[in-house]
Amino acid sequence: MLSSQISYQIIRSSRKTMSLEIKADGSVVVRAPLRLSEAKIQKFVEEKQEWILKNLEKIQKRDAQKENVQKLSALERQHLQNKACVVIPRRVAYYAEKLGVSYGKITLRQQKTRWGSCAANGKLNFNWLLILAPPEVLDYVVVHELCHRREMNHSQAFWKEVEKILPDYRERQKWLKDNGWRLMEEGF
Repeated sequence: MLSSQISYQIIRSSRKTMSLEIKADGSVVVRAPLRLSEAKIQKFVEEKQEWILKNLEKIQKRDAQKENVQKLSALERQHLQNKACVVIPRRVAYYAEKLGVSYGKITLRQQKTRWGSCAANGKLNFNWLLILAPPEVLDYVVVHELCHRREMNHSQAFWKEVEKILPDYRERQKWLKDNGWRLMEEGF
C-alpha cells in the first residue's frame, strides 16, 4: 500500500489494535485487525507519517555509515568469543548476588537483533558481541536480564529494579540504542 509518500505492507490477524513496525531494511509493516477498513489503516499511517519518516531517515544514515564499519576477522571473532565466555558469566554472578536472584544456564551466541533474553525458567541468553561494548553497557544488559528474574515484563516495577542497581541505566541504554548496530555490523 502507499500512503502519500510511504509504502507499507499490511499484515492482518485476529488482534484488536494496530501497530507499526519499521524493519532494519527500512520496510514499513502495519499489523491490523482482520476486519479493519483500508481507509482506517491509511489514516493511521498518515497520523504516524512524521514518526515513520524520522525513523526511515535514521536507517538511511545508519546504512550510509555501515560502509565504514570494519568486520572482525575469524581470529578476532574467536578471541572475543572466548573473552565473552569468561567475562559475561562473571558479570552475571556479580550482579545476581547484588540483586539476590538466581539464574539457570547462561548461553552466549551471536544474534542479529537481541542483546540478551531471560526465560521464565531462569535461563539467560546473551549476544557475545556485547564484549565489544563499553563495560558499563555490558553490565546494563546483564542487570536488565537479571531483573527479569523478579519482573518478567518491562513495567514500572521492572525499571525501578534496574534503577536500584544502575541509577544511570538510561545513559547506558541510549548508548546501546545509538551504537549497538555498529557492534552487530562488526560481528556479521
